Amino acid sequence: MYVVMNRIDVEPGKEAGFEASFGGSMNSTLGGVPGLLRSTLLKPARDGLPYVSTMEFTDKDAFMAWMRSDSFKASHSGPAEEQPAGNAVELYESLIDLAPNG
Repeated sequence: MYVVMNRIDVEPGKEAGFEASFGGSMNSTLGGVPGLLRSTLLKPARDGLPYVSTMEFTDKDAFMAWMRSDSFKASHSGPAEEQPAGNAVELYESLIDLAPNG
């Protein structure tokens, strides 16, 4: 599995708008993406921490194909005022995937 994590800084007071915009984009652009197993948006449990968006792909090739897709372009085409204050993308290959009750 290939995991993409995007840590997203959101300006205080703009959280609700970010959640609505980002969540709407996820719902409208990620359905049917080949190789995408799961995508999440995690809200920080404490003030001052970034939101985290995760995407789990079958492999790196599936992620790279998504990066070249119309879905990727659509998911990154919102108005400038709706864009987050900052972000950092991290890429990982899964070493251990344990689901003890799944």
